[in-house]
Amino acid sequence: MISNRTFYSVIVLCIITYVLGMIMIPLMDIDASQYASISREMMENKSYLKVYDLGFDYLDKPPMLFWLSALSMKFLGVHDWSYRIPSLLFAILAVYATYKLAFVFYKKEIAQLSAMVLASSQALFLITHDVRCDTMLMGWVALSLWQMAAWYGTGNWKHFVMAFIAIACGMMTKGPIALMVPAFAFVPHFILRREWKQLFRWEYILGIVIIGVMLIPMSIGLYQQFDLHPGILINGVPIKSGLRFYYWTQSFGRYTGENHFNEMNHFTFLLENMFWSFLPWIFFFLLGLIFSIKNLINRKFNLVAGQEWVTTGGFIVTYCILGRSQAQLPHYIFVVFPLAAIITANFLYRLLFTDELSKWRKALLVFHAFIFFLLWVAVMILVTWPFETPKFIVALAGLCLLVYLEILFVNKSKVPRLLYLAFFTVIGVNIFLDTAFYPNVLKYQLGNDAAAFINENHIPKEKVIIYGTHEGRALHFYGQYIFHERTSFDSIRSSDIVLTSKDSLPVFAKAFPKMKILHEGGHFGVTALSLPFLNPSTRDKEVPKYVLLSLATKP
Repeated sequence: MISNRTFYSVIVLCIITYVLGMIMIPLMDIDASQYASISREMMENKSYLKVYDLGFDYLDKPPMLFWLSALSMKFLGVHDWSYRIPSLLFAILAVYATYKLAFVFYKKEIAQLSAMVLASSQALFLITHDVRCDTMLMGWVALSLWQMAAWYGTGNWKHFVMAFIAIACGMMTKGPIALMVPAFAFVPHFILRREWKQLFRWEYILGIVIIGVMLIPMSIGLYQQFDLHPGILINGVPIKSGLRFYYWTQSFGRYTGENHFNEMNHFTFLLENMFWSFLPWIFFFLLGLIFSIKNLINRKFNLVAGQEWVTTGGFIVTYCILGRSQAQLPHYIFVVFPLAAIITANFLYRLLFTDELSKWRKALLVFHAFIFFLLWVAVMILVTWPFETPKFIVALAGLCLLVYLEILFVNKSKVPRLLYLAFFTVIGVNIFLDTAFYPNVLKYQLGNDAAAFINENHIPKEKVIIYGTHEGRALHFYGQYIFHERTSFDSIRSSDIVLTSKDSLPVFAKAFPKMKILHEGGHFGVTALSLPFLNPSTRDKEVPKYVLLSLATKP
């Protein structure tokens, strides 16, 4: 069985890895740096009901992330880690709530496995440094599911109130999906258990009232900013009502066609991306999902007391709804990863701690041992080939590979070998990514690189203008200033300091003979890594250059 020592060790090591990423990795363009910039702007302007992005009206995400991140930066200062702290806390909340939700339906060992699986999934390591709304959303939704399950089980009103507060806060984080997931989870559960009365309880009316009251501040802000000023352009589209946008268009408009975004939209897109985002557990999850569906069929779609369909039903229905959207991104499915973690943990318990699925153990061990070995080989390549890495880090990576092989062939731990290999690999790999890979990659991002030079050399920020290049929001966040863009070359003056593409140098040299290059750096979209970029011999050809120009003799 799983000892408390093992359980807490895994959780603590995962949190330490989150913190390393939070501290070591600069913010990535586009989303994370944009949300950080908006949060800083909100804090600076004290505009908490009306949201702005570089001074322009913003209407894309609800304000909860901006509120909490602005509050964090107000007390801790403007740093990337202070922006990330609220989301880190919600990631931890998601892990804890997943444990408690699993404990409502299953024994302690499965609850522990559920928390460990979620905490060590690749998605959690990613979204605690590349922070978007989904980190916070996952925490609120996991909390609401746990509290709803506790209320159904005990009838205690504190669980009811907390569940609907969490739903409301989730809606202020990313819209109606926070209300839909609990419905998708519990409605199939009640139908399969023939608990019809649970579908029509009067208390739900009170829950809707709680949600309505909680949404008042956000709704006031939307009404004041957009409904009182219809026709404001957002992404070139005139907005008649901010309230309609949040409560309808942003979510349901993805199905009606009202939402103008049309990203990846084939049904298997989210599942395809789970093969990396739910590592190292994806194959255990898929097997667990299949077994869960098979068991339901064997029971003739009739659950009895003690059996649940909250997790499997909640995941399947949510996936089907999201999978039919005309606009999808990989992180949209993260909201139900707590449910996926419980499904996975249930399968792992049956596989490793009972004889029920013992015949599967060896095959799954061999298969995953090979995958984990490839991940360690990838780490060795990433710390030795693309960038110059201190020798002790390379030696440490090599030592970890040897330790992995020792665990594989000479395991003396009481922890099942498969679990030991999985936790050691996913935590170890992410520690090297956080400390030796991503920080080197982010050196080629314009925003943080240019802002660092401007700050260190005390360049007058009011003189810096942007021309002919897309700078990203990291520049404004790390510069702690809204740098303005010029679209006309004729509007540029000799007193300006220009941030522009290196390709523009001949034009500036002709118009301003006394110009001076203050700084030159890379301008690469780091979220679109490619083999030519990673290859040191081809990187220069792959990375466009930007320059910071002083058009007069002195900046």
